[in-house]
Amino acid sequence: MAVGTRPLVPSRLAPAKRVGGRETGLVHGVRRAPTTTVGGYIALTKPRIIELLLITTLPAMVMAEQGWPPLRLIVATLIGGTLAAGGANAINMVIDRDIDALMERTASRPLVTGLIAPRNALIFAVALELVAFGVLWAFTNLLAAVLAVSATAFYVFVYTIWLKRTSKQNIVIGGAAGAVPALVGWAAITNSMAWSPVILFLLIFFWTPPHFWALAIRYADDYRSAGVPMLPAVVSPKEAVRHMIGYTVILVAISLVLIPVGNLGWIYAISAGVLGLLFLAGVIDLGRNPTTARSMRVFGFSISYVTLLFAALTVDVLVRFGW
Repeated sequence: MAVGTRPLVPSRLAPAKRVGGRETGLVHGVRRAPTTTVGGYIALTKPRIIELLLITTLPAMVMAEQGWPPLRLIVATLIGGTLAAGGANAINMVIDRDIDALMERTASRPLVTGLIAPRNALIFAVALELVAFGVLWAFTNLLAAVLAVSATAFYVFVYTIWLKRTSKQNIVIGGAAGAVPALVGWAAITNSMAWSPVILFLLIFFWTPPHFWALAIRYADDYRSAGVPMLPAVVSPKEAVRHMIGYTVILVAISLVLIPVGNLGWIYAISAGVLGLLFLAGVIDLGRNPTTARSMRVFGFSISYVTLLFAALTVDVLVRFGW
């Protein structure tokens, strides 16, 4: 094997296909297992999930600032948020290493392969949380630091330890942790709360179930084999999609409520309307024929949806306030 190459972990998925301009095979099917210690620690943080969290943080900061925030605050908030999320994800892997070994999608994780010892992973995770809290407190404010660490506590104790293995509503309630970065971004600027960040929180909260259940439809067998009652693993695909439609309708409504609450203009309004209709249409289409290929298309679009929506919010604020 050439230096720097990593073994591939087989999956049930077919070779990579392009969905929404992205290759999905390597992202959701064949996984590259890290073979170096550094690569293993990076994998513990789940970098791809952190990317999604940061997508919601910076726009919230722009909205709170009503313009482009000071670079110092942006850097400190994004670094602190990244470390906090990375620590939470690492603790999640420590706790879930038994079921991760039973699912093909997660079989390449460093605690499953033995690349990283659980004790070392836990020390690493706690260190990340402590540094995250220190960075946010020192360079932003105490409220932002407390919010970031509270999201970790919720993710670990409420979702991972309590709900994930016991309730089919696990991702619904547990998804609240992933919505907190919007609050952190707002708090980093204002050191306070308001209705706008609450609406942003609710937007991500209601986006999470249709986003994650679309992926879970594809991996329902994995969740069944691991005994995890993720909704698509315990009900029929059509029933799961009915729940997805309900959450998507609420999501689109909340995205439109943000217009008057956040004093947003036509750029965001048009984007929210069009993107929301496309998202809802995709979920409804999945309900007509709930195949795994269609579920992955919905999953891929859900990422595009939240990315483009928050990008439109950022542009709208900067244009409206003449930045």
